[in-house]
Amino acid sequence: MNKKSVDFSELTTERLLLRKVKKQDAEAIFFLRSDAEVNKFILRNPTKSIEEAEIFISERIKDIESNKVYYWAITQKDNPKLIGSICLWNFNKDRTFAEIGYDLHPSFQKQGIMNESMNLVLDFGFNKLQLNTIEAFTHRENLGSIQLLKRNQFTLEEHRIDEGFPHNIIFSLDQSKH
Repeated sequence: MNKKSVDFSELTTERLLLRKVKKQDAEAIFFLRSDAEVNKFILRNPTKSIEEAEIFISERIKDIESNKVYYWAITQKDNPKLIGSICLWNFNKDRTFAEIGYDLHPSFQKQGIMNESMNLVLDFGFNKLQLNTIEAFTHRENLGSIQLLKRNQFTLEEHRIDEGFPHNIIFSLDQSKH
């Protein structure tokens, strides 16, 4: 039985707005996807130009419109500039499972922003999308990410291996534990 897709929604807290990514975010996306510090633990080819960032944004907008991916730009309510991103993606066929991914500008790390964002996205995933499980793949040396996942009740899947990415470890969170 396939679950019905849910349209994208903006999510808010007292200080944050998680909104749809837009073309004006290209410079910030370029930074996040090319900065050595942000990408230290992520095995992806760095974005090489603003044009590449614009293409990435166009692809995410298409993915959002088709409910293939839920990708939020993280902004502060008093400043529309993108400071990070968080997404639910890699859904299984019956849409009971998804993967969460995130990144944040180094200037905004260690301020609780990603924890606040993750809480919103987990609520969206479990309550709106009715997911059973959300997984996260993170580098075994990415202590900030590991702490974030544990703080949000994710459990390390000790016996699982991320094929092709031997440095990653896998965490999961079931709806019943959220």
